[in-house]
Amino acid sequence: MRQILVDTNGATVMVAKAPQPKVKDRRTGEIATDAETGATLMTVDVMYAANDEVEILSITVPQPGISGELAMGTPVALTGLVARPWENEFNGQKRHGIAFRAVAVTSLVAGTSQSKAA
Repeated sequence: MRQILVDTNGATVMVAKAPQPKVKDRRTGEIATDAETGATLMTVDVMYAANDEVEILSITVPQPGISGELAMGTPVALTGLVARPWENEFNGQKRHGIAFRAVAVTSLVAGTSQSKAA
């Protein structure tokens, strides 16, 4: 499947919603895992601001790639962010979109005591 590397230089990225386990099957509650490593996949919603536009992106990241405290409003760095177009058909209805995945989401806050003092 085609992947498009996303350049995050010059963008401001902050956590919009803390990491949550990615659900593979809503009916069973099965949690998604990385096909290569077996690591639990997490979803982190971020505010991505660049070129005078702001969007909320849901990014999938393996659990070991999440570092630091990622509370709402925390500035973060996205390592290896890629976009993948997708399309599927369910009950005769076609759907499409863009899925985002990163190798890591890292807090840019120096320490938790500093973030609590702010």
